[in-house]
Amino acid sequence: MNFIDTLILGVIEGVTEFLPISSTGHMILAGKWLQIPSTEFVKSFEIAIQLGAILAVCCLFRRRLFADIPVIKRVAAAFVPTMIIGGIFYKLIKKYLLGNAAVVVWALGIGGVIIILFENFHRPEPPRDLDLKNISYRQAVGIGLFQSLAVIPGVSRAAATIIGGMALGVARATIVEFSFLLAVPTMGAATVLDLMKSAPKFTLSEITLLGWGFGVSFLTALLVVRWLIGFVRTNNFIGFGVYRVVLACLAALVLLR
Repeated sequence: MNFIDTLILGVIEGVTEFLPISSTGHMILAGKWLQIPSTEFVKSFEIAIQLGAILAVCCLFRRRLFADIPVIKRVAAAFVPTMIIGGIFYKLIKKYLLGNAAVVVWALGIGGVIIILFENFHRPEPPRDLDLKNISYRQAVGIGLFQSLAVIPGVSRAAATIIGGMALGVARATIVEFSFLLAVPTMGAATVLDLMKSAPKFTLSEITLLGWGFGVSFLTALLVVRWLIGFVRTNNFIGFGVYRVVLACLAALVLLR
């Protein structure tokens, strides 16, 4: 893995982390296309640079994250299911799922179909969005359970939480913002857990690459989050579903031959 690979993966992470198209899935497919060996460092890199995108959310939503107690409580309730499931299956996920392009292709394709079907059959929401404080704790835990599906690379944490939240009755713009906030403890915990186990083995050059990837993903995510907030107010996610299906088909033809 070289400096150019790092910049490419950093941009991919920043662009895709908060879109319903799977940042991890994109990085795995990009790594295969760039012929980057699926080493333990590369697997850790794919997890850890997500902190750059998470820092972007911390900057943009700092009041919500650090001062709005009712919202913090709901984010914490949603985080619990993912914390439990991720902690139990961490070793299996990293050993068998991360780096597995075939799993990503299937997850992208099936997830894309689900998004298209959901958007076509989901009943329109009320014209005014709910405040985050009006998300019930039952809804918050349910959103967390949906998010747990994203332990499978290619599912997309953003897609699982947004579609799951809408299915539970949360308005579109509200669940998108809640998904941003929920990413902070979720990806933060995943990164800390992985780095505690893997960081002592990193070389100085690997740490440098990780730093560059972190910085690039942070700057890119700042732009994407701002754009997505405006986008969801007047658009649905069918386009993202179509994109997922097309990408899955192309990846199956090109990368899985």
